Amino acid sequence: MLFAHASPVLTIRKGLAVFMPAKRTITVVGGGVIGLTTAYALIQAGHGVTLVEREDHVGEQASFGNGGQLSYRYVRPLADAGVPQEALSWMFRAESPISLKLRLDWHQWRWLADFLLACNARTNRNNTARLLKLALRGQQALNQWRQEGLDDFLWRKPGKLVVYRNAHKFSKAAKAVSNPQQEQVLSPAECARVEPAFAGLAPVLAGGIFSPDDEVADCYLFCQSLLKGLQKSKDFHHVKGNATLEASGADRCRVLLDGIPQQTDVVVLAAGLSSRAMAYPLGINLPLYGLKGYSLTVGADPAVLPDVSVTDYDNRVVYARLGQRLRIAAMVDIGALDATLDPRRIASLKRLAQETLPAAGPYSSAATWAGMRPATPTGVPLVGQTQWRNLLLNVGHGALGFTLSGGSALTIRDLVEGMQP
Repeated sequence: MLFAHASPVLTIRKGLAVFMPAKRTITVVGGGVIGLTTAYALIQAGHGVTLVEREDHVGEQASFGNGGQLSYRYVRPLADAGVPQEALSWMFRAESPISLKLRLDWHQWRWLADFLLACNARTNRNNTARLLKLALRGQQALNQWRQEGLDDFLWRKPGKLVVYRNAHKFSKAAKAVSNPQQEQVLSPAECARVEPAFAGLAPVLAGGIFSPDDEVADCYLFCQSLLKGLQKSKDFHHVKGNATLEASGADRCRVLLDGIPQQTDVVVLAAGLSSRAMAYPLGINLPLYGLKGYSLTVGADPAVLPDVSVTDYDNRVVYARLGQRLRIAAMVDIGALDATLDPRRIASLKRLAQETLPAAGPYSSAATWAGMRPATPTGVPLVGQTQWRNLLLNVGHGALGFTLSGGSALTIRDLVEGMQP
C-alpha cells in the first residue's frame, strides 16, 4: 500500500489566487494510547494519518492494564533524592515496590547510571515542572475532546488522594505544595473523610495530599474510543503490520511495512518500548528501558469501592474505581525481560490490597496483568524532533502514558504544523 501525498490547495480570496500550505500525510507507528492520541490530534488538525500497529487490536500492550489514574497534578518522576537508598532497603522485602535484577546488559547499566544521576532534588524539581506543564495541557485536550463527543471510557473526575505512612515523606511532600487550592494538605482524619473506604488506614497514616481536579478513566477503553473517532475520518487509515525504519537520503527516513517502502511526508515513532530497536538503524540510541508493572482488576459492589482515586505512596500502589471495577496497579521491576506474569509479585499485590482495602475483594478472583512501561532515566518522555527531518519521536512516558498522552499529542501536532515542506 502506498500512502498518497497531500498537494497544495488553490484558494480564491477576494479575486486573488492563493496557494494554501499543504496538509501532510503522516504515518504514526504504534497503536497504544500515545500513538492513538497523536493520530487523533493530527486528524483534527486536518492531516492525513496512517496508524501502523503490529498487534491485532490497539491498546493491548502497556496501555491495557493501566492504573486508570489521570493524575495531572501528581507527576513526580521516580528518580528523586533518596530513592537509591530507599530502593536498597526495598530489595530485602518480599513486597518491595521496586525490584532490581542486574543483567549483563550494557543498555541496562547505562540507563541505571543515568537514573542515578537524575536522583537529586534539583533535577527532580525541574523535571516535575516539565511533566506538570505537559500533563495540564493534556487535561485541557481531553476535556475538549470529550466535549466534542469522545466518550465511553468510564471517565470521572473524583479527585486523587495520595496518602503517606511515613512522616518524613509526608512532610517533604507537604512542603512541595505550591497551590493549596489544587493540592490540599490533609490530616489522617481528613483523609478518612475524603475517602471513607480507606478510613481503616487512618491510624497508620501521617497525612495525605488531595488534588480535587484529577480524574480517572479506563485507558484501554479510551484507546478503543479514539480508534472509533478516528475511523469516522476519510483521511485516516489503520494498518496492521510490522514497521521498520531506514534512511532515505542524507537527512530523511522512510517507513517499511512488512518490508515494503511506504510513501509519507512525516513519520511519528510512538511504538513504546519497541521504538528503541526501531530507531537504532537510524543511528538513534533511545534511552528507553522497560519497567515492568502489574495490575489487578476486581469486580465488586460499587457501594464498597472507593470513589476517589487513591495512591498509597509508601507502597507505590494506586487504586482507581472504573465503573463497577477496581483497578489496583503497582510495582516496578527493573531488569524483567518481558511482560510474563510473576506469580510472587501478583500474590504480594493481592495480599497488600487485601490488607489495605479488604471490603473490595475477593482478590483471589481478580483479573491479573503485567506490562512493560517504556521509561527514560529522568522520567521525562522524548517528544520532539530528531536529526532526520521527517521523523518525530513520542516515546518514553513510563507509568504516566495515559496522563501525558494528550499533551504529548498536541506537542507533536504543533511540531508538524511548524515543519517546512
